[in-house]
Amino acid sequence: MELNYLTVGELNNYIKGVLERDAFLNRVYLKGEISNFKNHTTGHFYFTLKDDTSRINAVMFASAARNIEFKPEDGMNVLVVGRISAYPVAGSYQIYVESMQPDGIGNLYIEFEKLKKKLEQKGLFRPEHKKRIPKYPSRIGVVTAPTGAAIKDIMSTIKRRFPSCEVILFPSLVQGASAAPNIVEQIKKADAFGLDTLIVGRGGGSIEDLWAFNEEIVANAIYECNTPVISAVGHEIDFTIADFVADLRAPTPTGAAEMAVPTVMDTLNIINQYKIRLNKNIKNMVNNKYIELRNLKQSYILKNPMAMYEVKMQKLDTLVEQNNRVITAIIDNKKIQLDKVKDAYILKNPLTIIDGCKKNYDVLLSTLKALNPLGILEKGYSVVKKENEIIKDIKKLKKDDELNIKFMKGEIKATVKEIIK
Repeated sequence: MELNYLTVGELNNYIKGVLERDAFLNRVYLKGEISNFKNHTTGHFYFTLKDDTSRINAVMFASAARNIEFKPEDGMNVLVVGRISAYPVAGSYQIYVESMQPDGIGNLYIEFEKLKKKLEQKGLFRPEHKKRIPKYPSRIGVVTAPTGAAIKDIMSTIKRRFPSCEVILFPSLVQGASAAPNIVEQIKKADAFGLDTLIVGRGGGSIEDLWAFNEEIVANAIYECNTPVISAVGHEIDFTIADFVADLRAPTPTGAAEMAVPTVMDTLNIINQYKIRLNKNIKNMVNNKYIELRNLKQSYILKNPMAMYEVKMQKLDTLVEQNNRVITAIIDNKKIQLDKVKDAYILKNPLTIIDGCKKNYDVLLSTLKALNPLGILEKGYSVVKKENEIIKDIKKLKKDDELNIKFMKGEIKATVKEIIK
């Protein structure tokens, strides 16, 4: 009898056909935790879904992956819908995911990531906005529940470490629907109280318990608070939006108290260090001044104080001599100039100038007389005007025109009786 052997590929394809013909496996609703998540460059998602006892490989093609509204990550619990089939190449079956959404707590995680991204883009987390926490506060405020371990741990820690610091409680709800508005109200009240530091927080709990510190109104209240804020929410592994906005994040309420105040012993040690350093600096200053004084006492000037004045007096004598030489030279030069003026021909013969001026005067006077129109009148001539215009041509006259005739002495009015050309 001849046996019919199958190839591995044929067997895997047969199993694939069996799975795909099963109506139940064509629409499977599955929940589990994501592990080994990989976002391929093609846009496909490859991951494993697991629970406490089992696991199954999963693939979500890009056409379906682009429709989800959250970022899948390892450790996230999800709800998926898909079909079961085989991957013949590897000889394994897997779920082909058509849709996926967070399961329970995963929804809160998505809301947390959305708000974190939004506030980060608005700049609420930037380091330059962080205020410095005072090293030696005198008044510290605490916004938390009035009962519970958080307030007890904070107060006992501050009292033990720095008993001179006053602690003021601003009681608030820290869980439930009314917690966030109540926390905001107490932060604003504390900010107007003249505190050095404000601690805002609560003890540990689930993500639902801590959710009030993930609310946007609480984040804005911390950001707008003028008092430096230390966040102290939950345990060291817990992170809330308040931690990112606060000026300083503490891992626990006790840790917040330790960050807010120094210990008495540490303070005394610092004071002693300052005292030692101050004494050392004073001693060095005194020693330096002593050396300066000793050098001054031994200086040549103090031993011979007149030596300094002798040099100055020599310089003064030199300047006086130079000044005298300059003045003497100026006087001698002026004397020479004066002698030259005294010996000048003009001063010795002043009438020469007068005679020359008189001759010039007579020449100018003769010239003026020659140019003076009145000089012509002295010779018997006269000036004829018609309407203040001197008449040079009889063509400008006609019978009965009135004329003004000016003589050397006097003036007459006349009328033209006849024009003779």
